[in-house]
Amino acid sequence: MIRRSILMGTGSALPARIVSNAELAETVDTSDAWIVERTGIRSRHIAGEGETTASLATDAARAALDAAGLVPQDIDLIVLATATPDQTFPAAATKVQAALGINDCIAFDVAAVCSGFLYAITVADSMIQSGAARHALVIGAETFSRILDWDDRATCVLFGDGAGAVVLGVEESTDGVRGILASKLHADGRHNQLLYVDGGPSTTQTVGKLRMKGQEVFRHAVKNLASVLGEVMAMADLSPADIDWLVPHQANARILDATARKLKLSPDRVVMTVDRHANTSAASVPLALDVAIRDGRIKTGDLIVLEAMGGGFTWGACVLRV
Repeated sequence: MIRRSILMGTGSALPARIVSNAELAETVDTSDAWIVERTGIRSRHIAGEGETTASLATDAARAALDAAGLVPQDIDLIVLATATPDQTFPAAATKVQAALGINDCIAFDVAAVCSGFLYAITVADSMIQSGAARHALVIGAETFSRILDWDDRATCVLFGDGAGAVVLGVEESTDGVRGILASKLHADGRHNQLLYVDGGPSTTQTVGKLRMKGQEVFRHAVKNLASVLGEVMAMADLSPADIDWLVPHQANARILDATARKLKLSPDRVVMTVDRHANTSAASVPLALDVAIRDGRIKTGDLIVLEAMGGGFTWGACVLRV
């Protein structure tokens, strides 16, 4: 008998305010043409008053629960990936737990920046396989707009806010054709200064602002993502030809294109939402997954691969059959 984590439902939430490149160009030394050419981004959602990482995460979680046909009390594990929690502590996952009306379940945050959702779903999968949980909410949620330097045109145009969530359940079968088939995670802390926030409670006692060396991050991203995708597909005994959909971290359209070329994967099998969401860090993969499931592209039985790389550097990939 094979015990696997299966995808039961997805959900997402976005702030009400949409900011176009043209609107940004009114206050930042940039232009729509410059942003689109270099990133593929055309607009992003920016959190307003009352919209926080936890509130967006809660809305995404409710949508995922509805899709899964479950109620909050069915959940015994919440893993929330974020680099922008509402508070230094307690974990944003516990705020989501309380907002959903769950009196007791395992709830904690994971901090791996843009790779956070890959780390979170891998942890949740391990806990389900071990028997520690039966139904898990795995959430990626961010309000990156609140750690941006809006005078730095090289970074402030790249990011947006939002949340995505999935519900994982457990299935025991003899064939094991559904669910998470393989995951692989990496980290290399030597590259801290290429993508980081220049603050923190233990150093500056401030939140700080995001700093990035874009060209060097791009180079590492293409190399690392192609490598980990090769690793995770080998673990599942698959080739790129077997993949129905690649659901990548939505950082930059050029990174997505370059990764697809390295894998010899057709661009029409890559889910891309960066044009309307920008880079939502840990939220980007579950957001893109929810969009593609709800618009009908991803169907039951499809084989999909999730991947992401973020500050740290951290990176990872996951293969699952829907």
